Amino acid sequence: MRLLLDTHIALWAITADPRLSPQAKKILMEAEAAYVSAASVWEIAIKHSLGKISPGPEVFADAVEAAGFIALPITAAHAGRVARLPPLHADPFDRLLVAQALTEPLRLVTADSRLAGYSELVIAV
Repeated sequence: MRLLLDTHIALWAITADPRLSPQAKKILMEAEAAYVSAASVWEIAIKHSLGKISPGPEVFADAVEAAGFIALPITAAHAGRVARLPPLHADPFDRLLVAQALTEPLRLVTADSRLAGYSELVIAV
């Protein structure tokens, strides 16, 4: 199974945060490939500049690579797909991740159960 990790799942996996559930750990271990979107680096950059999160975006991006996750760029097709999503969730980063998962396709792993309403491709853990 090919995965796209929601920002918090990637951050928790990289930092060995106890909020990463056993189910999520199992899914990550069994994955054929796990991607982290450029949108997640962008989200980390914004939250870091507001003093809401650590590490910074460069450290996060380096840790993503070191963990063996694959960087997923944002394409015009991804951005365009956002316009076709129903208004189930207001967060622009999450909406872009859903659009990327649908476009590629990838299974989006998230702890945000509200995203599950978008598609069977979303795995809420």
